[in-house]
Amino acid sequence: MHIPDGFLSSPASIGAAVVSVGSLAAAVRKKMADGELEQQIPKMAVLSAFIFAAQMINFPVAGGTSGHLLGGALAAILLGWPTAMLVMTTVVLIQCLGFYDGGVWVLGANLLNMAVLAPLVGYGVYRVINSWSGGRVESLAIILAGWLSVLTAAFAATVEISLFSNTVPFNLAFPAMMFWHFFIGIGEGLISMAVVSFVRRTGADSLEIPAQGSEAK
Repeated sequence: MHIPDGFLSSPASIGAAVVSVGSLAAAVRKKMADGELEQQIPKMAVLSAFIFAAQMINFPVAGGTSGHLLGGALAAILLGWPTAMLVMTTVVLIQCLGFYDGGVWVLGANLLNMAVLAPLVGYGVYRVINSWSGGRVESLAIILAGWLSVLTAAFAATVEISLFSNTVPFNLAFPAMMFWHFFIGIGEGLISMAVVSFVRRTGADSLEIPAQGSEAK
């Protein structure tokens, strides 16, 4: 999922960076307005560490990109989409600057895919299904949220590399990226469901989540 340097055109890199910065600024403003940012920092740290460790297990997919678990949907379900964006931004920044997992000059695109789109899509899918069902199929909602968040991020990376940058032909990048991330997304959904169930079952104080059938803000 991490795009390395040299795979995006300048317009694609700059455009993605602008969207990422705007989205993250909106997330910070919302948390500041809610007055919840400081009190959620310990929870953000715990979840960031978990997702960071999970993302370190990756493998090459196509066109220089890699496949791995994301954690965006999980973070959004546990702490809400604004906090999830900040958690994922922390993870992506550390991996990029500390381990060079993903390029520095394309950081905006990697943030857009993994720290903006994945949490938003995951949270949206979870909220729609959970609200529609009244929480009766929450496990399915979590699995679908994780699965679709991964597919969305993979598709965005494919479009950035192929259609916006012409680095890899779309007819090569699309099937390779979507095929592998189809299965990665299933794993993402199952792991997300297991983690949410564990947190609820143990009543972990570090990661409080809304009761079944209600929504994170």
